[in-house]
Amino acid sequence: MIYEINEKQQRIKYIRVLEKFFTRTVSLLKLENFDKDLFIARTRKNYEDLIKTKEVELYSEYYTNLKNFINRTLFYLEEHSKSFEEERANLLKDANLLQKEKNSNNYKKDKHKKQTFNDGY
Repeated sequence: MIYEINEKQQRIKYIRVLEKFFTRTVSLLKLENFDKDLFIARTRKNYEDLIKTKEVELYSEYYTNLKNFINRTLFYLEEHSKSFEEERANLLKDANLLQKEKNSNNYKKDKHKKQTFNDGY
């Protein structure tokens, strides 16, 4: 028996792998005793997991920015300075902006909620 994965399932799986790559990369970047060689090795290993999943078209702005972050990270693995400090700072800034964009949808609040119009019915 051959099971075909549904399109929604493929999309969810791809998104989970992207977010897993993102969280692992950010946690490595935020370490106090940052080691460039360890970062490069683990990021390449995480990228292998990303390659294993089938790529799906992403339409959300957050997910396209997430994909751009991953591509930028991989670019910095190949083209980096000796100290890797500037690249690290750029990646952390981009990661913070991505997290801010993701969380912006969660924290919208109704202003003046109690002052809604009540016509007595």
